[in-house]
Amino acid sequence: MKKIFIFHHPLIDHKLSILRDKRTKTPQFQMLVKEITSLMTYEIMKDLVTEQTKIETPVSTMTAHRLSKCPIVLLPILRAGLGMVDGIRMFVPFAKVGHIGMIRDEETLQPRTYYHKLPDDISDAQVFVLDPMLATGGSVVAAIDHLKAQNVSQITFICLLASPEGLTYFSTQHPDVQIYTAAIDEKLNAQGYIVPGLGDAGDRLFGTES
Repeated sequence: MKKIFIFHHPLIDHKLSILRDKRTKTPQFQMLVKEITSLMTYEIMKDLVTEQTKIETPVSTMTAHRLSKCPIVLLPILRAGLGMVDGIRMFVPFAKVGHIGMIRDEETLQPRTYYHKLPDDISDAQVFVLDPMLATGGSVVAAIDHLKAQNVSQITFICLLASPEGLTYFSTQHPDVQIYTAAIDEKLNAQGYIVPGLGDAGDRLFGTES
């Protein structure tokens, strides 16, 4: 399996173009993040393990396939990652949701953890780390460092946009972790923002633009 999967789909491209548009307001932005994440989920979840089970249809008994009991955990990086949670839980409503808060120092561009809350059984779980933007890569690398310190081995990272610099840094730090993204943009600017990007995803999701 490729360690970086880039989606090429007309529906995702269309919705992403509206998401990027500076005229898109918070309610539509929220819905688009959810919809794009949902469209990505089908491919992302294709390797989940199923097990056989006997069921009764209105006509007969049959052997069907259901997801195994291996726990699924979504770990949004606060706060922008929260916007992606419902897009996945539409399909896996039983997934547990942890939280990890990372803030970037605007001078050093390095992340700092200010909050984390993980399910008790996370070491055996399939964990999906969520953040709309992979910019410098510092926050998600720190989040995955934290997971690996908890003996988590099944980790996948999902974002909507990634920078080449962020992908390079991420891949050197965690070459074993699969990345799914809707697009790889041109570069980072001097402030560490993705170009052309979509601005600050957290601010646009929660209506806190200055």
